[in-house]
Amino acid sequence: MHLNIKQADIKQEIEELAKELNYHCYRYYILDAPVISDEEYDRLYLHLRRLEERYGFVLPDSPTQRVGAPPLEKFEKIRHKEPMLSLDNAFSHAELIKFDARVKRFIKSEGDIEYTVEPKYDGLAIEIIYREGYLYKACTRGDGYEGEDITRNVKAIKSVPLKIEGTVVPKEIDIRGEVYMDIAEFERLNKERGQKGEPAFANPRNAAAGSVRQLDSSITASRRLHLACYGIGAVQGMEFESQWGLINWLKAARFPVPAVVRHVKAINDALEVIKEIEGKRDSLPFEIDGAVIKVNALYLQRLLGVKTREPRWAIAYKFPVNQGTTKIIKIIPSVGRTGVITPVALLEPVRISGVTVSRSTLHNWDEIKRKDIMVGDFVTIERAGEVIPHVVKVIKERRRGGEEPALLPKECPVCGSKAVKERGEVAVRCIGLDCPAQVRERIRHFASKGAMDIEGLGDKNVELLHSEGLINHFGDIYSLKKGDILRLPRFKEKSAQNLIDAIQKSKDTTLARFLYALGIPHVGEYAAKLFARNFERLEDMYNINPERIMEMRQIGEKISNSAAEFFNAPNNLETLSSMKASGLKITNPEYEGKKKERQPFDGLAFVITGRLPVPRKDIENSIENLGGHASSSVSKNTDYLIAGESPGSKLQKAESIGVKIISYEDLLKMMASLNPLILSLI
Repeated sequence: MHLNIKQADIKQEIEELAKELNYHCYRYYILDAPVISDEEYDRLYLHLRRLEERYGFVLPDSPTQRVGAPPLEKFEKIRHKEPMLSLDNAFSHAELIKFDARVKRFIKSEGDIEYTVEPKYDGLAIEIIYREGYLYKACTRGDGYEGEDITRNVKAIKSVPLKIEGTVVPKEIDIRGEVYMDIAEFERLNKERGQKGEPAFANPRNAAAGSVRQLDSSITASRRLHLACYGIGAVQGMEFESQWGLINWLKAARFPVPAVVRHVKAINDALEVIKEIEGKRDSLPFEIDGAVIKVNALYLQRLLGVKTREPRWAIAYKFPVNQGTTKIIKIIPSVGRTGVITPVALLEPVRISGVTVSRSTLHNWDEIKRKDIMVGDFVTIERAGEVIPHVVKVIKERRRGGEEPALLPKECPVCGSKAVKERGEVAVRCIGLDCPAQVRERIRHFASKGAMDIEGLGDKNVELLHSEGLINHFGDIYSLKKGDILRLPRFKEKSAQNLIDAIQKSKDTTLARFLYALGIPHVGEYAAKLFARNFERLEDMYNINPERIMEMRQIGEKISNSAAEFFNAPNNLETLSSMKASGLKITNPEYEGKKKERQPFDGLAFVITGRLPVPRKDIENSIENLGGHASSSVSKNTDYLIAGESPGSKLQKAESIGVKIISYEDLLKMMASLNPLILSLI
């Protein structure tokens, strides 16, 4: 739009006002060092808003754009360009020493490793996407691959920059951090909710998460939330060499970073910083539940890679959690979907970290023996990770002689079948093939939200349908008839139809959801997604061998054997075929091999060993861009081993089973023979 002199002056005034107000937000919410009064800020803000309304010129980073949009009807989904993985946990300094040793062993280094150390905030992990320096989208962590679009609500958090300023601006960058709530704000909010007759939040983390996931962003804005940024996902237009360098860039770009971040030269220095952070724990205005150690060099992070669920280059040290003392009233056996009989302690209710605890898992019967736990004992309970209650120790000084031992079950408490404990295992299992508890748990798991998401098939209805003989296996769900359901108590015309509709709706699903729903031992949501990314159709896994599964990166022997056992069982394959015949439609948006034209390396499996002139990740990406598969281990399914300097044991294994061995230069020649332009990919 062509601007006259007056319009140009107005535009300049609006730009200067927005810049000034954003600067004052930065000083107030991030530096905690304001240089103007709240009244002066409000006056400038009101003047800016009036100018915007009068002249219709609003900048994308204007502070007036933080809130004001109408409420959403639901949250849309956003897919992470790079997965947001969870961290492995350590509960002692000895475990951190072992972590350091694993890092050194993996990268074959005997020298000290540099780390960064920071508090582990007890909040909600989010990702904020910036394009050309402006805030574009924001989302929750979700399942690690896909989160909910919370852009409007994140804009309402005053410490979140709407525009990157003060330093080099990348073309695009995904900033990761933790949204949290101060303890004082948490107490204020709960007091306000109590006055309105609303239920109180259990803890600041729940309050923060609930505030971020409001469909009305004005509610989010009314709660004083904070952000601590500590990492990145995908980035274009610039490179970082270290975690410490990233933290310094975040500071320069006016992002809030953790209250304490230290760069240390070795693991012993990291332990000292952890002690420092733990010493400050009670004086901090917000809750932390530990400290996070990260390998500082980003090239080492890439070299270390990830396991199934966690990166190998970082670990969370968990501080001792709040504890409580109570009495064990009874110990009951609980049967899970795999037949494992777990002892559960029923407790006199006790408040721990704002939550009433009345049950606690005792993990297994060996644990009861090891801790000498008896019915009637007074015990110390803690919530591991602030979530799962468990017994820390027995207070034997309070025993009075009336306590009773917890006996190992000889039979299943549900079906009466023999309960066995195999040699070398701690688990006690029910061997009943038709144990109702196992059947019901498998059906409930199949219908759960993260699996097939069949609304109306909760615990009570699953138990009812199973006890009436209508469902004896989750495959029977798709044979249910409305007339059968109407004959059951609690069901009327509408509720029966709603259940049938929910079952029909679930027939359109994804391969990742379906694999998770099957309840294959050791195959959780994350592993199911990995399978879906590597296999296009369900049938591609029929009669598969475990070695083929282990070709997938991040899948270990335990998961491979379990999945192969499932997909080689004739009765399982018969059930799957029957379910598909009932109208089940399985799509697979996760599949990474889906291409319109055939690729040069289609069907070829490569393994890399030794030092190469370019980063290993770049070579793997180039192979996969050409349709090949880059694996981490040598097997009979490997087509080529790319051997660099100082190759390891993979070379001997490749030679022993006849895998073709090539050099990096041989790989380049292969690529050049296919297409000279391919060399530009590596």
